[in-house]
Amino acid sequence: MRRLLNFLALALLLPAGFAQAQGLDIGMVQGRDGALPITIVPMPYLGTSVAPDTDIAAVIRADLNRSGQFNALREQDVIEKGAIGGAGPDLLIVGIDGNCTSFARKRTEILDAVKPVLSERVVVACPDPHVERWYLADPDTFRSVVGHRPAPGRKKCVRDHYKGLLARAIRQAGHPATLGGIEFARELVEAMDLYRAGRADRSLKAFVDELRAGLRGRRPEVDPR
Repeated sequence: MRRLLNFLALALLLPAGFAQAQGLDIGMVQGRDGALPITIVPMPYLGTSVAPDTDIAAVIRADLNRSGQFNALREQDVIEKGAIGGAGPDLLIVGIDGNCTSFARKRTEILDAVKPVLSERVVVACPDPHVERWYLADPDTFRSVVGHRPAPGRKKCVRDHYKGLLARAIRQAGHPATLGGIEFARELVEAMDLYRAGRADRSLKAFVDELRAGLRGRRPEVDPR
């Protein structure tokens, strides 16, 4: 179970921007019967200037549909149709930063937005206030992996506070913070003591507890504080 927990945590600790430099090559070919169902995940704008109006995911879906090879569906269509059809996901893990909104409120918002057919399968991962705090939740492991022991201190709801702490801890260990810290995500997650990290960060503990309960086929009582 620990390997699975670490894998899921790693997926949450790696922001969408990690693959920003990867190229996209879509080859258009003649259509055929039995187009392959496929979904394209949303692609948030990660630049520093004004975000363009173009919905990149929508453009790719349209291109794939025109190719005749694919039947590009929205993510929500894939999830809901799968669940209604009886297959569906065993668990649906929804990850979102708290962004200075309490974990309990974000969790309620997510559950209210989910179709009833999926509500019992949802596991919420909501770093409070931001995901960078999860990187720093186990300072001893951070030191063993990176080479410097960070001091995250009491929780602060300040924009970019933990992003700055993470990058500074990387630099103080003698490394260039090329990706702001996410370059160490895999090693940190694999070595992290989830019990110790959960004691330091309530939102991480809530996610791990809820995920474990989901994997065991039961739901825990979530501390709303």
